[in-house]
Parts: sequence; structure tokens; C-alpha cells
Amino acid sequence: MNLLLDTHVLIWWLADDEALSGDARRAISNPNNLVLVSAASAWEIAIKTAAGKLNVPGNLETELSSNGFRALPITLAHGEAAGRLPMHHRDPFDRILIAQAMIEGLTLVTRDRRMEPYGVKLIRA
Repeated sequence: MNLLLDTHVLIWWLADDEALSGDARRAISNPNNLVLVSAASAWEIAIKTAAGKLNVPGNLETELSSNGFRALPITLAHGEAAGRLPMHHRDPFDRILIAQAMIEGLTLVTRDRRMEPYGVKLIRA
């Protein structure tokens, strides 16, 4: 299975936070699954860190590598698809994750119920 982590899931994973569900932990740690992190998550983390709303220690790129995660770039197709999505969810970071999951055939790991109406495959975090 190919997984795309929502930003909060990535943060919980890196912090070994108990908020992350057992199902999500098993899926992320399964060596048969490819785990992807969107460039949108790096952008969101950087913005929230600069605003003092978040403190994520270490270099994100190094953390991804050490966990065996791969970066997922944002393409023009992802951007266009995100813009065409119905407005069930207004957060631009989440909308790009939804578009990426749709286009790339990924299972999105999230706790955000507002992503359900889009019909992407989800694992509840």
C-alpha cells in the first residue's frame, strides 16, 4: 500500500505521540508500505514554525530519510486538481494532499473527517 501522511500524522509519528492510532502506526511501520510526505507538509510545518505555532526539532529532510519516508513533490496537475475540488474543506494544505492522494492513487493517513467526502482511501489516524 502507498501511504500519504497528513501533516499532523507526520508530526505525531516523529514525536512518537500517543495520539496516533494503532492502525496508523501499523500501516506506517509496515515495511511493505511506501510512505510519502508531501512538499505541502514541509511548507505547512515551516510556516507554522516561523509563526511560533509549532516546534519541530531537527531537519525534516533528514527525519524523513531516517524513517524511510519519501518526499512527494507538488506538480501542476496536483495544483490544478486541488483547485477543482468541491469546497468541503477550505484548508489549502489539506486540499493539495487530497488532490495528490487522488491523482497518485494513495491512501491518506489522517484524523481529519473533513477529507471523507472526497472519496479518497483513508486510514484513520
